[in-house]
Amino acid sequence: MDLILKYFPHLSEKQLEQFAKLEPLYADWNAKINVISRKDFSEFYERHVLHSLAIAKFIRFAENTRILDVGTGGGFPGIPLAIIFPEVQFHLVDSIGKKIKVVNGVSQSLGLRNVRAEQIRAEQLQGKYDYVVSRAVTRLPDFVTWIRKNIAKKQNNPLPNGVIYLKGGDLTEEIKPFGKKIFLQDLDEYFDEPFFETKKVLHLPL
Repeated sequence: MDLILKYFPHLSEKQLEQFAKLEPLYADWNAKINVISRKDFSEFYERHVLHSLAIAKFIRFAENTRILDVGTGGGFPGIPLAIIFPEVQFHLVDSIGKKIKVVNGVSQSLGLRNVRAEQIRAEQLQGKYDYVVSRAVTRLPDFVTWIRKNIAKKQNNPLPNGVIYLKGGDLTEEIKPFGKKIFLQDLDEYFDEPFFETKKVLHLPL
């Protein structure tokens, strides 16, 4: 929790309470349904919550922005973002039903009214969204073919509608098909921890 306060010092009491509840909630669910690797859990706030919140450093979503989180797993980045942006609508999807069970359990325990979770493959989704967010579900060119149809034409934010993707490592080959359209931001410009040295958030307008 200290990490969250370090980078997001102006949270409301309700947000502080929700973030504090995350670790015990996920510890409980993880004992029943393994959605976070055991070796990662000791770094839960850094590697899952703060990593998700890099998107909140990158963009401040306008009220009523519609966000689709594809391959959300146990709810990342969607649930931490839904806490930070209570006036934004989040649709969290995953093809694995037990992961969506965890997302529903956590969001209900936190009282998140701006989260909807659904077991569905991205290719089957019909809705329109301002942004599609994800944490390294697959290679970006494949991801874009899944979700291009879901990007709304009407713009509600200064940042053009499209993909906001969290990923690490050397992305040179992966982003080559998109040329100069794509924008990369190093996360170590936001966060001091060594974990973020190779991590990036990228934005691809669609």
